[in-house]
Amino acid sequence: MKFVYSVIILMITTAFILPENKTVALQPSIKASLERGKTVYLQRCMACHQMDGGGVPRLNPPLDGASKVKGNDKLYLVRVIIKGMTERVELDGEYYDNNMSANPDLTDTQIADVLTYIRNNWRNKASAVTAAEVKAARVKIK
Repeated sequence: MKFVYSVIILMITTAFILPENKTVALQPSIKASLERGKTVYLQRCMACHQMDGGGVPRLNPPLDGASKVKGNDKLYLVRVIIKGMTERVELDGEYYDNNMSANPDLTDTQIADVLTYIRNNWRNKASAVTAAEVKAARVKIK
């Protein structure tokens, strides 16, 4: 019985300590970004990278579980979306030969949203990408 009371007390005190407001405040903007990102993905990315993010063997790299997608180099990801790729790509020990078209017409917000979607869909769990980060990356890419 002491154990049950201890657990209840722990649950009650933890409820007051956790920064619940922070999580709730960020949730709507991330959720909106993910929804917008999914739309961009369906329009621009899905044909090559597939609905499940699995890509096409030896042609288009998978986005699901890919180290470069989940990694910290957001500049690389922004560059790939804006400039595209025409060279053979090595990703996690596999090679892919299909070109990726450039998307310079996407806005900073669209790029941030699609990257946030890709980095947080399927098995991926990574930080969101902001429009400000894309804007700063765009300056470095030119």
